[in-house]
Amino acid sequence: MVKIGDIKLNSFPLLLAPMEDVSDPPFRALCKEGGADVVYTEFISSEGLIRDAAKSVQKLDIYEKERPVGIQIFGANLDSMLRSVEIVEETNPDIIDINFGCPVKKVVCKGAGAGILKDIPKMVKLTEAMVKHTNIPVTVKTRLGWDLDSIKIVEVAERLQDAGCAAISIHGRTRAQMYKGNADWSLIAKVKNNSRMHIPIFGNGDVNTPERAMEMRDQYGLDGAMIGRASIGNPWFFNQVKHFMETGVHASSPSIEERVEVARRHLEMSVAWKGEVLGVLETRRHYTNYFKGYDNFKPYRTRMVTSNCSSEVYNVLNEVLEKFATQEVS
Repeated sequence: MVKIGDIKLNSFPLLLAPMEDVSDPPFRALCKEGGADVVYTEFISSEGLIRDAAKSVQKLDIYEKERPVGIQIFGANLDSMLRSVEIVEETNPDIIDINFGCPVKKVVCKGAGAGILKDIPKMVKLTEAMVKHTNIPVTVKTRLGWDLDSIKIVEVAERLQDAGCAAISIHGRTRAQMYKGNADWSLIAKVKNNSRMHIPIFGNGDVNTPERAMEMRDQYGLDGAMIGRASIGNPWFFNQVKHFMETGVHASSPSIEERVEVARRHLEMSVAWKGEVLGVLETRRHYTNYFKGYDNFKPYRTRMVTSNCSSEVYNVLNEVLEKFATQEVS
């Protein structure tokens, strides 16, 4: 059993990674149904929260059926981060996660996200202050280091643990790598194998097949896997991983009926949450993966991702159900 604070999870939990413009409430709900043990919100700006910016505040929305759910915040100003903790507490999440890993320039240039990897003492001080400011478990998501010449993740993890961090998720790349090259899980394993560490260490980066998740567990000995891009348009991925780990056999691929039903529900929830315009727009990124592997699907996908009206997308989904009813996924 793995524990984050008082939250009890199974022996190798699968976590939905916080992904900007992806990990919204509708998608998190579908991933929860699809086997995710813990889900995280998109990252939320602490400065946006304390200024009551509509976009930031809306990201605080969580469904009861998502639990346990973590709200992730980012920032570099201590006072702003502490004030944002107070705002986040009002929504009663199960976990508060600090983003120390986002490599995007507009975040890094403010010293937030992966930018704080250039100032480890500040990183530790900020974590410790946030832990003391709330009774909710505080976790951290970070990277191996700023670049290959400044990797000190074993020491950093120790210091974060000593600051009261309840769990750490580590993306196996440096900030300099962005999302290029292969994630190095061996360095995450060094953190886990450090005899001083007693909090859960979750691996992130390139967990894109059930075999890779099993490798993270069996070869690298990590406490769980945080899954990001592999889940986009594929909320079934978590249960597929679990099935493979339990049986050694791949689960059967979702039927066209299942795919259409989930795509339909995703759109319905998105429209209900964000309104017609944004609901339609922000669901588009998922359609390619929902129907990946079907021959000659491009004309249908094109219509779905260019439509500005949910009723038109529903009509296309009805056509897809009829057209591909007998086709096997390649």
